[in-house]
Amino acid sequence: MGRVLATIVMSALVAACGGGSKSYDLAAMDASYSGDMTSAVSLARKEVARFSTPEQCSPVKNINCGTLALAYGSLAQYQIAAGDRAAGEISFGNARDAMGIMDREHLPATAGVVYRDVSEAFWKTGDTARAKAVIEEGRLAGGDTWLMGASAGQALLQEKARARAAESDSPAANSSPRR
Repeated sequence: MGRVLATIVMSALVAACGGGSKSYDLAAMDASYSGDMTSAVSLARKEVARFSTPEQCSPVKNINCGTLALAYGSLAQYQIAAGDRAAGEISFGNARDAMGIMDREHLPATAGVVYRDVSEAFWKTGDTARAKAVIEEGRLAGGDTWLMGASAGQALLQEKARARAAESDSPAANSSPRR
């Protein structure tokens, strides 16, 4: 179910952001699901190459900047999952750069997907602190509610609920002012 939903969402976002017909991203996703991270990274790099030309995404022509951001986000996810955190952080930075010049109409959905995917990669590799920080970054960058469905997003929601409950149970919260 999750794989099907991810494929549908990615396909819809690529279409909304101007993606073309030949897609390395779906092939990379399939490679990733089968555990072949080397192929996933290689295919994701090809997807990035398709959209990283000045004719596709630049301050002058931002036709496919959203698609480029998604491609960089996927590349970052696969690199992190493959154990190359440094390369993943660079690709994540490139995704943020592309989002900085993309059409604002699609930013919330694109940011939601990019930040969620990168967060999930950190979460799955055991770096929960970085995963949570990425979710918070995504919220500040304008990411939509898709972010909070991530593992780190759920953990942050639970932490906030526990903090609110502890606050309301504290003696200071339950005492009335003295006269």
